[in-house]
Amino acid sequence: MSAESGVPTFRDVQVGLWEQFDPTELATPQAWERDPAQVWAWYAWRASLVRGAAPNAGHIALAQWQNRQGSEVSIATQNVDDLHERAGSTVLAHLHGSLFALRCADCDRASDAAYEQIDEPIAHLEPPECGDCGGPVRPGVVWFGEPLPRREFDEAVEAAQVADLVVVVGTSGLVHPAATLPHLAGARGVPVLEINPQESQVTEAADVAWRTTAATGLPLLVASL
Repeated sequence: MSAESGVPTFRDVQVGLWEQFDPTELATPQAWERDPAQVWAWYAWRASLVRGAAPNAGHIALAQWQNRQGSEVSIATQNVDDLHERAGSTVLAHLHGSLFALRCADCDRASDAAYEQIDEPIAHLEPPECGDCGGPVRPGVVWFGEPLPRREFDEAVEAAQVADLVVVVGTSGLVHPAATLPHLAGARGVPVLEINPQESQVTEAADVAWRTTAATGLPLLVASL
């Protein structure tokens, strides 16, 4: 969804210094326990990339659709950026958390700390301290091995099952349980439209597949409604 805004996908974010690292090994509780400064530096780099990006035509089309009188559009996203919100949308569920919703790794309280702005990737950057307990502040994302936020996932499931249409944009369909949503919709008879330039694990659950990108397909869809 955000690739056309210049935000690399999770597995494509490895550039320069980070090319030698596997992102699926950095985004884990074990990596944080082993070297929180390394993990924080990686996420600070990602946050800097997001802050320098702008919503693309797909984000804007969704916001226009959601804000159109008489429309009810629920957005559940696996992306951890804030581009939907910056485009003017309200997000029902950030299924994999939010990059900027920082919290303490020890007491789990929300933190008003912020990532440092960095222009080039660096290997280590000490995370800020929690103002309540002094513990390290961590990114507000869901790491591999952690459960999805229960409320957000339940709301996304309900929205998918009662919708008139489910539109699945740009996901590989490999990451569960989020990948089950289009299948749950289809099982209830809800039509599923996939917008993705490539075939994915979602394709088999889609009634219609548009082989195009978010920034091209979503404006065409919204204009046709």
